Amino acid sequence: MKLRIASALIAGLMISAAPAAMAAAPAAASTAPVANGIAYANPQAIVGSSSAYQTAMQQRPVTYKAQIDQAKTRSDQINAQLKPLADKFQADQKNPKADRAALEAEVGQIQQIQEDGKREIQQILAPLNLAEQYVIEQISDKLDEATQRAMAKRRATIVLDVQAVVKGDPASNISQDILTELNALIPTAQLVPPAGWMPRAQREAMAQQQAQQGAAPAASGAKAPEGR
Repeated sequence: MKLRIASALIAGLMISAAPAAMAAAPAAASTAPVANGIAYANPQAIVGSSSAYQTAMQQRPVTYKAQIDQAKTRSDQINAQLKPLADKFQADQKNPKADRAALEAEVGQIQQIQEDGKREIQQILAPLNLAEQYVIEQISDKLDEATQRAMAKRRATIVLDVQAVVKGDPASNISQDILTELNALIPTAQLVPPAGWMPRAQREAMAQQQAQQGAAPAASGAKAPEGR
């Protein structure tokens, strides 16, 4: 039974490189017009390969060292709590006369501690995840303009997401062209979000909810027309 909870999560935060899905290097840039004006690109890889994102992710373990250290300490404490329980379970499991219900209860206790510990550590590390979302949003806000600039230079009229392309000519991949423009537009990004900042999806959901709540009283307060 694994005792190391959230160790991969903490280890991942100590790595300055971008996640694999975002760190894939775009194809080499070209100055030739794309065929038939149709190009494709990988927006996620572009954002993850941008100078602003890479620099921010290198700064994150330093800026949020206190949270990372706290999470590591708490993880070690939980692992220490789990070890004797796991050792007892493994010993009891070897007993041919062991009570199955008792073994299941031991497993349930261990799993509950693991799940609670994982949630606690994720809460400790929440500021790091929020910081990454803040960086990505700043870069993404410039992605459309960078794409427009790259399209103009490569004479593209349509740009498809690479996920929608089953097979394409590598010469029509303008990811590197967009990345070059993006790095010029936003060479760096702010890592620490302002107090109370929320990702765009949450802001939009909250605004929609508030609009619906505001519309309901107005509708219920409207008077029916009086008859003559």
